[in-house]
Amino acid sequence: ILKDYTMVGMGNSFGNPKKDLEDISKSFDESLSALKKFNKDSATKKALEDEKKLWAEIKKSILETPSKEKVTTLQHKLDELLKVANNTTGLFAKQSKEKTGDIINISGRQRMLSQRMASLYMLKVWGINSPEFDTKMKDAMKLFKESHQKLKSFDKNTPKINTLLKKVEHSFKFFEIMSKSKSKFIPSLIYKKSNDILKNMNEATNLYTKLEGAK
Repeated sequence: ILKDYTMVGMGNSFGNPKKDLEDISKSFDESLSALKKFNKDSATKKALEDEKKLWAEIKKSILETPSKEKVTTLQHKLDELLKVANNTTGLFAKQSKEKTGDIINISGRQRMLSQRMASLYMLKVWGINSPEFDTKMKDAMKLFKESHQKLKSFDKNTPKINTLLKKVEHSFKFFEIMSKSKSKFIPSLIYKKSNDILKNMNEATNLYTKLEGAK
């Protein structure tokens, strides 16, 4: 979300970020509705209600004209949404007693982390320099790398899942190089690499979900 918001703010139309923001908003609404129908737990229901309320505030902000003055507040709200969403995902994982439930949770989180890394770097490209954002970038990369190792070592990975994880590892190397470089990378390249990870982790997460459903 923040990645697209920043791209629009910079006047960069690569990948049509404005339309992507609209699509993400619609998809998030649909996802919340689907989760609400799937849920069978009262604690998870409360978490979903909290998530929906916070999302309503964010949705209004991201569909307005991007502003450097508002972006820090938006980033903090997205952090809050992330915590709430992680809590919700964890509650859903608890409804599954199997180890695959945790793997689905980790795999799904990788999708979010890929976009978080791209978003935080985009802010730097946009001219918003903050030690807070630098720390968040390092933390996101560390968690992504540790989580990737957990996924790679999962004993029920299929050949297809392993292939997807190798592709993700290759794309992640770009972020490792980028974080150590003093030069600023082209926004469209950051956009593409993060979307490559998102696409491959989406597919991997779906495959993990099928493993869970096959029991």
